[in-house]
Amino acid sequence: MPTTWILIADGGRARLLEQDRKSRTFKPTSEREFFGTTAQSKEIASDRPGRTFDSAGRGQPGDAGAHGRHAMEPSTDPQRHAEYEFARDLAEHLETAANRHRFDHLVLVAAPKILGDLRDLLPKTVQGKIVAEVNKDLTKIPMRDLGKHLDQHLPR
Repeated sequence: MPTTWILIADGGRARLLEQDRKSRTFKPTSEREFFGTTAQSKEIASDRPGRTFDSAGRGQPGDAGAHGRHAMEPSTDPQRHAEYEFARDLAEHLETAANRHRFDHLVLVAAPKILGDLRDLLPKTVQGKIVAEVNKDLTKIPMRDLGKHLDQHLPR
């Protein structure tokens, strides 16, 4: 009988579940729950941004301060980068599990950004097992209520 795993994730938390075919209830695939960072960008990048000088030199009298020293913006949002790295960790875990034949089908249930990241990061071996994608954040839904949200997306 094929095994279906359900990944429920947002940018900082994920659960991997398996549905019992007879009872249609969900159970964790292992004791492990996945956690990324929940810190905000300002907490991740707690140092003040670097400063830079304009190369144009001094402004003309009457300029509204267009020249001089400015704070440098980070090239990527630290929180967004942490979410992407979290998605990478999930993708690696799923790849290992797929290579060990732990599941036959996969349902991805994730907030939009992480779902997009997973689409980009999952190798072909895992992508071929995806039977449904649900563009929703269900990480805070109790396990007993998941069926209402997922029944239509699960293989019969």
